[in-house]
Amino acid sequence: MGNKEQNFISAVVYVHNAADRIEQFLQTIINVLEENFSHSEIICVNDFSNDESLEVIKKVSKFAKQTTVSVLNMSYFHGMETAMNAGVDIAIGDFVFEFDTTIQDFESEEILKVYRKSLEGYDIVSASPDKKQKLTSSLFYYVFDKFTVSSYQFSTESFRILSRRVINRISSMNKTVPYRKAIYANCGLKTANIRYTVKSAEKKYKSDKTENKYRKTLATDTLILFTEVGFRFSMVMTALMMLVAAFMAVYAVVIYLLSKPVAGWTTTILFLALAFFGLFGILTIVIKYLQILVNLVFKRKRYSFESIEKLTK
Repeated sequence: MGNKEQNFISAVVYVHNAADRIEQFLQTIINVLEENFSHSEIICVNDFSNDESLEVIKKVSKFAKQTTVSVLNMSYFHGMETAMNAGVDIAIGDFVFEFDTTIQDFESEEILKVYRKSLEGYDIVSASPDKKQKLTSSLFYYVFDKFTVSSYQFSTESFRILSRRVINRISSMNKTVPYRKAIYANCGLKTANIRYTVKSAEKKYKSDKTENKYRKTLATDTLILFTEVGFRFSMVMTALMMLVAAFMAVYAVVIYLLSKPVAGWTTTILFLALAFFGLFGILTIVIKYLQILVNLVFKRKRYSFESIEKLTK
């Protein structure tokens, strides 16, 4: 007991239709926590599973001797981000593990590696599989990194650990957390990433249609809310249409001077060109205001600092 870590550890596990893998995964988490920590808890967030996930969790929880196992049952499907936020909100640990998936393609030792790395002064430490990412994931992270000012390099992560300081700061920054990784990268605290070798006997699991649809929507919303993609695309299209409107105005004048257009044609084209030019000018202002509102609501923070050093005694 005396050799165990004294920090209180919480583990929040996202569960949605994971009956075929949750037993082994949960047993691994229980073993790691009970062997290495004096005080720990596991919070399984059951995101409206319609299989036997809840029954399996209850069965495995009986094997926990010291670790407290709880289940947070969502009333309907919320999606991973909202469900995990709910789990973290009720976690009481000094450090909180977030397991976004119950697919265990890592050795149990990786959990302790992430924890020990956090003790070196990192408030957020994530673990990523050392394998090629899916094409869609690579494209998403490329666009995100290209159109955001964050220095955090995004990649596929299986799990991460957060210090209590991170959780407190996130709560003060945002009322809602639509995409946790973007908020974590924007909080200003020190982060680290550990790459692990994927277990050779990795089992393939059937993807859930509801979860896949949610992830696609989340990716789109994230790019709009946390990057400049939507704003830059709107600006380019607005500038292009304003140039077209200006060209039409010049074209109408040239036709009027060099030929004999139908009566009223020139004034009609000039009016439409001026109207469209003004319309897209107004849209530019509206889009800019929307961008400012997004920054204030989802990216707002009063100040950001990484650490405090005491230089004098």
